[in-house]
Parts: sequence; C-alpha cells; structure tokens
Amino acid sequence: MEVFPLEKLLDVTNKSLFKLVILVSKRAIEIAEGSPKLCDVSPSVKPASVALQEIVEGRLRCKILKVKK
Repeated sequence: MEVFPLEKLLDVTNKSLFKLVILVSKRAIEIAEGSPKLCDVSPSVKPASVALQEIVEGRLRCKILKVKK
C-alpha cells in the first residue's frame, strides 16, 4: 500500500477534507464500474488507491463552484 501526502491531496480540494473524501469515493466508484484508469497501476490495486494516485499525479481535479448570493 502506497502512502499519499495529505498536503498534496488537500491542495486539490481547497483544504477541505470533506471534498477530498467525496472526490475519491466518486472516482473509486467510477473505476470499480469499469471507467478507464488515468494512471498506470497494477490491476490488483484497489479503486480508492487508484483515485488517490490520480489526484497526486494531477490527473484528477475538483471543480469548486461559487454560490451566488
């Protein structure tokens, strides 16, 4: 199991742990359902780890929407 630096992961989601968890879980579900992986990993790597690797490599980003008041 690979260790991913939390600082790099949180930078993608504007320092929000909640958004990071949602992003990783949604991407992991997509991968589990057959979506192509965006990085080179072994087929035995679990979908959540693949999603984290994609974020660390910069291949997956979080779109932050601004709410109009």
